[in-house]
Amino acid sequence: MAEQKLKKKDTLAMRHKLIGQSCRLFYSEDPVKIIRARGQYLFDESGKRYLDCISNVQHVGHCHPAVTKAAASQMDLLNANARFLHDNIVLYAERLASTLPEKLCVFYFVNSGSEANDLALRLAQQYTQHEDVIVLDHAYHGHLMSLIDISPYKFRKLTGQKDWVHVAPLPDTYRGQYGGDHPNPGQAYANTVKHLIEEIHMKGRKISAFFAESLPSVGGQIILPPGYSSKVAEYVHSAGGVFVADEVQTGFGRVGSHFWAFQLQGEEFCPDIVTMGKPMGNGHPLACVVTTQEIAGAFTANGVEYFNTFGGNPVSCAIGLAVLDVIEEEHLRENAVKVGAHLKDLLAQLQARHEVVGDVRGVGLFVGLELVTNRGEKTPATKTAAWVMKKLKEEDQICISTDGPWENVLKFKPPMCFSMDDAELVVQCIDRILTEIKTSDLKLENEDI
Repeated sequence: MAEQKLKKKDTLAMRHKLIGQSCRLFYSEDPVKIIRARGQYLFDESGKRYLDCISNVQHVGHCHPAVTKAAASQMDLLNANARFLHDNIVLYAERLASTLPEKLCVFYFVNSGSEANDLALRLAQQYTQHEDVIVLDHAYHGHLMSLIDISPYKFRKLTGQKDWVHVAPLPDTYRGQYGGDHPNPGQAYANTVKHLIEEIHMKGRKISAFFAESLPSVGGQIILPPGYSSKVAEYVHSAGGVFVADEVQTGFGRVGSHFWAFQLQGEEFCPDIVTMGKPMGNGHPLACVVTTQEIAGAFTANGVEYFNTFGGNPVSCAIGLAVLDVIEEEHLRENAVKVGAHLKDLLAQLQARHEVVGDVRGVGLFVGLELVTNRGEKTPATKTAAWVMKKLKEEDQICISTDGPWENVLKFKPPMCFSMDDAELVVQCIDRILTEIKTSDLKLENEDI
């Protein structure tokens, strides 16, 4: 293989020469060169093993034999333009439909989460005949221009906010205006959306959609307060808009108790459009939009054909079906419940021992550990988080990353085969690093830890 023929320094030199420098690597100062992987483990060119807490894309584990077998078998038989009639696409849609509320029954297969979110935006605007969109602060929905426009995480650094895009407060019960001590933070944050809709109408504009991740990830591994989505949907529908749930990061059982993260908001809540992506193909480019008959009908009625050369091709759908089989047969949702709860308990114990740990939050294998310099003021401990990430990689061969507006949240979105032992190892190592910082003369941005 080409990766094994080049020394790491040569690979890095060629990358600097040939690949756009805005395409950044993990651990850019000293990247890890990975040449193979299996399950929750990555292996570098020297054979060193790393525990992967990052790769939510490899949902059922790196190079799962059932998934690779399904891909190879279908590739050997047929992989054609998705506009040819084939069983796999309808069988896969039927399987996905069985995991969703009944009204979400029309599928459009695409190749990436960005492509899915772009199509969802088109569907919403075509159906409502309105342009304006409400998004959550710090949100990220993809790298296409249409999605940069509705991603505060990006547009504040690039194009600026368009007049048709409106930003609602992130429903963060740790840092936000309405905290965990509020009697009903879900309603309180939903009211901020209601007021925003009223302001939009006063300007003579109408909304097409409220567009939100079911669990905001780039925003810092945020868990939406109970009742939030159903009340927002009520206000959005009253204004003639639709509710789009972005499940690109969180779908396919990551939360454990449910197959989709939006279901955490209760049985009474159902989005009008759901987008999905990263975990679908276990690393293979596969994504999807699902919506209602009514919205799909409006999209068809515009008279313009929609087709996608690769989206829903026989190989992609064979892989998608195999991923669903593995989730079920290996009880990965149950594993997410068990291991995720254990991980949160262990992190809560860290919080009791280290003042730098401000908050522990998450559900299933979607978990965040927020570091602060001062618990009372919740000052972000950005450099401490970066230091912990660096030391985990260098000393313990554990790959983890940071997120949140200040990059001070250590985030856990590992492959779903992540184990109890893995959780214990990671927390032991974080404990050791935080203890070393506390007992040494190391000063990180004058942080009081």
